Amino acid sequence: MKKYICTSAVLWLLMFAFCSEVNAQADTTKLTKKELKKKKKEQAIKDGKLIITPLAGPAYTPELKFTLGGGGILSWRNSKTNDSLPRSSMPVMLAFSTTGATTLSFRPTTYWNNDKLRINGDYWFKAMPDNYWGIGYENGYNIKQSDSTTEYFRTWYQIRTDVLFKAKPNFYIGAYTDVNYTKGKDETDMIKADENYIGFNDRPFNVGFGPEFIYDSRDVPVNAYKGLYLNFLAAFYDDVWGSDNSYQMYILDYRQYKSVGSRSGQVIAWQMKSRLAFGELPYGEMSQIGTPMDLRGYTWGRYRDKSMFYFLAEYRHKFLKADGTESKSGMVGWIGAGTVFDLERSEAYNNQALWLPNYGIGYRLEVQPRMNVRIDFGIGRETAGFYFNFNEAF
Repeated sequence: MKKYICTSAVLWLLMFAFCSEVNAQADTTKLTKKELKKKKKEQAIKDGKLIITPLAGPAYTPELKFTLGGGGILSWRNSKTNDSLPRSSMPVMLAFSTTGATTLSFRPTTYWNNDKLRINGDYWFKAMPDNYWGIGYENGYNIKQSDSTTEYFRTWYQIRTDVLFKAKPNFYIGAYTDVNYTKGKDETDMIKADENYIGFNDRPFNVGFGPEFIYDSRDVPVNAYKGLYLNFLAAFYDDVWGSDNSYQMYILDYRQYKSVGSRSGQVIAWQMKSRLAFGELPYGEMSQIGTPMDLRGYTWGRYRDKSMFYFLAEYRHKFLKADGTESKSGMVGWIGAGTVFDLERSEAYNNQALWLPNYGIGYRLEVQPRMNVRIDFGIGRETAGFYFNFNEAF
């Protein structure tokens, strides 16, 4: 694993070194063309036009191993006259891994009608060799990963959309919609004997709806320097609207951002998030940690149960140029911890080993105004990961 992580880091360093060498050798004409291109881009951003920044790079995560991803970030403003309206954005990523996995994701964040309407989404597709340890912290911690115990092939997609209307300044109400599908095959004998897998693998399709309430005072939602974000949503999955399974899910997400120091670009951010689920919950819909948006460094899906909780604290720092202005580069560092549990199993609260510590560092490169490429190295209890993604984790 360390070899793959080091290889990824070396590739990134070589790419940055190559770009620096090309820039150093550029003649005056090319520098002028570069300046003109920069001014043209700045004017397009000011006019709210569509900007596309293509990007590609390597990564290493515990579940996908060495991965090469490509895509970009699209941004635009849904108003020609309101300069204060945040730019809508949509990171897009297609990745292929050495395990044979294919992943595709779209994560739009959009603002309409002078921010009286917000439509956000989280759209994923994965077809990948994967591992399944069973339900509960104990299984994730005690069962050893191997081709004879935990391996199977998983196909998964999720289509999640939030439609939110402004009720008062900074306060939004709306509806949450989730359509998801998880199907396993080529499973080991251990997985075939798992009660939840047996009971739900032939019932892979889930549809849920519910209300959502948000308070959001962040200055720039995708990369806040200050402000508060509170989100409460409830989703109800039922065969009434075609779901194969019936269960309920509740999410409470609290984030806060505070600028520190004597200049902008120095931010302390923290988050606490909980997902509580009840009912006939299939293995693919269990609460999980270890995603690129929370405890980076853990295997996504190793620790799963009906409910989860985690907290993160992150320091974000933008570097300065020689002339004292902010550069496009920055670093972050974070610490956190999380756990998975079932509210009906009271013994889960008496085991201190349930907490999963997490920490890491990352590099940020601003490719559009307040929109970053992020490269994170996260460390868990027994695993580590090197992530290439867009915008902040939270």
